[in-house]
Amino acid sequence: MASPSGTPTKITQGSRTRGGIGESTLRPDGTLKVTGEFAYSSDMWHEDMLWGQILRSTVAHAEIASIDTSQALAMPGVYAVLTYDDLPTAVKNYGLEIQDTPVLAHGKVRHHGEPVAIVAADHPETARRAAAKIHVEYRELPVITDEASATAPDAILIHENRDDHHSRHVPHPNIVHRQPIVRGDVTAARERADVIVTGEYTFGMQDQAFLGPESGLAVPEEDGGVHLYIATQWLHSDLRQIAPVLGLPEDKVRMTLSGVGGAFGGREDLSMQIHACLLALRTGKPVKIVYNRFESFFGHVHRHPAKLYYEHGAARDGRLTHMKCRIVLDGGAYASASPAVVGNASSLSVGPYVVDDVDIEAVALYTNNPPCGAMRGFGAVQACFAYEAQMDKLAAKLGMDPVEFRRLNAMEQGTLLPTGQPVDSPAPVAELLRRVKAMPMPPERQWESSEGADLRELPGGLSNTTHGEGVVRGVGYAVGIKNVGFSEGFDDYSTAKVRLEVVAGEPVATVHTAMAEVGQGGVTVHAQIARTELGVTQVTIHPADTQVGSAGSTSASRQTYVTGGAVKNSCELVREKVLEIGRRKFGSYHPAWATAELLLEGGKVVTDGGEVLSDLADVLEGETVEVEAEWRHRPTEPFDLRTGQGNGHVQYSFAAHRAVVEVDTELGLVKVIELACAQDVGKALNPLSVLGQIQGGTTQGLGVAVMEEIVVDPKTAKVKNPSFTDYLIPTILDTPTIPVDVLELADDHAPYGLRGVGEAPTLSSTPAVLAAIRNATGLELNRTPVRPEHLTGTQLSEG
Repeated sequence: MASPSGTPTKITQGSRTRGGIGESTLRPDGTLKVTGEFAYSSDMWHEDMLWGQILRSTVAHAEIASIDTSQALAMPGVYAVLTYDDLPTAVKNYGLEIQDTPVLAHGKVRHHGEPVAIVAADHPETARRAAAKIHVEYRELPVITDEASATAPDAILIHENRDDHHSRHVPHPNIVHRQPIVRGDVTAARERADVIVTGEYTFGMQDQAFLGPESGLAVPEEDGGVHLYIATQWLHSDLRQIAPVLGLPEDKVRMTLSGVGGAFGGREDLSMQIHACLLALRTGKPVKIVYNRFESFFGHVHRHPAKLYYEHGAARDGRLTHMKCRIVLDGGAYASASPAVVGNASSLSVGPYVVDDVDIEAVALYTNNPPCGAMRGFGAVQACFAYEAQMDKLAAKLGMDPVEFRRLNAMEQGTLLPTGQPVDSPAPVAELLRRVKAMPMPPERQWESSEGADLRELPGGLSNTTHGEGVVRGVGYAVGIKNVGFSEGFDDYSTAKVRLEVVAGEPVATVHTAMAEVGQGGVTVHAQIARTELGVTQVTIHPADTQVGSAGSTSASRQTYVTGGAVKNSCELVREKVLEIGRRKFGSYHPAWATAELLLEGGKVVTDGGEVLSDLADVLEGETVEVEAEWRHRPTEPFDLRTGQGNGHVQYSFAAHRAVVEVDTELGLVKVIELACAQDVGKALNPLSVLGQIQGGTTQGLGVAVMEEIVVDPKTAKVKNPSFTDYLIPTILDTPTIPVDVLELADDHAPYGLRGVGEAPTLSSTPAVLAAIRNATGLELNRTPVRPEHLTGTQLSEG
């Protein structure tokens, strides 16, 4: 046994472990990604692998009269062609909550682009040509595209034999889920209102538009199982849905996370996972599937488009009296996350304001439009667009400053939500609004700088469509509230395995979780937590897979909170075991081993007074300490299906934006000059990553404000723009300056006091931009995205 190293000394602040929480440590994958060397799932390769291809429906709603695969099977190089009838088990559907999505279409197709058959061949072009030779005969059916057609007495049912737990409380089978929230007396409160404003708002269907299209590699294994390397947001949820369809126990479906090129909710649902596994098991060969961009638009869910109907009242002094709203979300052909989106939209529909009397209803529809589900800030994004427009209308009618009106009605810690749940952590809504308003304004008419004209600063940019004669500046504000973590009674937990050992004479920690790193920076934060709690410099992040317990989904701004909490918990248990070993080995050398509070810092064991007792490597000599532990946040409960009351959420995040825009009112061109943001993050574990999350979320909100929308033909329910040629996303030339003011007010219930960061800025950036455009033009503008014809009154022709 080695003895403690040297005579006990004092440890100074400068010798504490570096790279811990609160520091802007660099991402381990950052250099690889910016140089193009990072291996994404689409880069995977296996000797003797086949390529998979999916045949998708060309119509949105039709009976399948027949499928003829004979020509495809006869092609050289084709190893397998599978349809619904070839599926190996009685379980042929899957779904996040409601198992209503068929692996391959059976009987009929319900949306444009639904998978009908799959092919495996020895070359991707062969697979594509074979899929094109499959002949499907359709008998088209009328399409359901909106609430009127979905809920008509004679409406065709999207799912004829519904039998899920939501079907028992909805007024029509084509409604996925309905959540009312009633609190106080809206009728009486309406009588007290001095001003009342109403609005009808339309929110467009947004795509996640991630960099890397869906892809994965399925490898059959000798024990009859399969190993799937996949880009996803939740390994264990995928596993739960995949294994029953394959007829395999979960321990024979091994899953490893491959490089993920962005997600934003679009990878919560399955895409090609089951298809690749089916083909691999049928052929006995590895099968790789990579979507092209066209396929990707059909291969994942999108943000729910919505119709929102709002009424607000206020007294003469500016205090809100009541709110009444109805939110209709189009869930498309399959349920996906629609029930949770309804819960969020309804419970957060008031926004971050004090309103005692409310009458709220939110529903999600089944239609023949593309399936919709999770996307950054789901449910809360659509609601924020509407309630913030209402705040501006009320302020204008009362003759009040729109920021001061919001501050007057802002919630704070202790405020009751419409669900009756108190906000039990800091809610600095008024302060965020004050801060964002106080930020310096960008200079006027930047294109007229002394250095000469810069066309990039003009509406229209480098296309040079305006010279600035008719350009008007507008300023708008918005603030939003987003829940953090899973809600409504979901058992939201995560698991982390942490090992501490000596490697080459140095203590090294290994952190193993199933967390999907999709770009949010969890791999950086987990290492920072391990350094902080274990006092080591070297931390290895084990690849995420299903050989460790579930980490839940990388969504709902929950991973740093929940999986970070699990890593912290496991590290604390490891530390206690290490100190037990040290006391056993060296307790007789120094009384502080038994009497002092001991810490691990800088690779040493120290007392809380800073006295060094031993090198950590000496304590661990010949020992390896490993702990796998779970961590759960506080429990939540479902909302009452009649009143909507209940403690449904665990934490909230808040962000406020100020948008500065310049608009050519004659040509309908918009230039967003600046999108300033103030956000409370509780504790910035990695300030640089926090800044990136806020700026990224802000940019996605900008996209849906002025350019992003999946356009669906209302007569055929076909997608009209499934490409980045026609579906536009912000480029670097469209992205404005995004100054950020970060506030850190700790949530005592959360690890390190942190607060989920990534979604809140997506909420308020969209209505802030719309408010600024309204300010510049005087137009009402009640839909997203704003198009040139909305600003000029010129209706463009379709097609």
